Amino acid sequence: MNKRQLKHFEKRLIEERIKLLKELGYFEDKIFNNSQRDAAGDLSAYSVHMADQASDAQEREKAYHMASSEGRLLYHIDEALIRIKDRTYGKCASCGNKIRKERLEIVPHARLCIECKKAEENGAAEES
Repeated sequence: MNKRQLKHFEKRLIEERIKLLKELGYFEDKIFNNSQRDAAGDLSAYSVHMADQASDAQEREKAYHMASSEGRLLYHIDEALIRIKDRTYGKCASCGNKIRKERLEIVPHARLCIECKKAEENGAAEES
């Protein structure tokens, strides 16, 4: 992969990283730092109804899972940026072949070629 292509993918990865960090900041500020009463918008001294508490807990749980997923994606993006720096970006971590540019355009943090990714997914499905 030439320098111009590496710069292109590095720019895309950094933009995606910034977007994810903003989203994670939103989750932290809006979801995780609020108490149950704050999340419900209830500023009174009365207790919150059990159904409201359950709904709020469910919303926090969904937000946690989304933030966890975003955190994993952030990790993969950081790993891809490291691969750009050490000149291994675009090479499959499993077989060593080049990852097609079309795949990298869709999934710029990809570490496996499509064939190895399919094999990984099929292997995981067979183990279940």
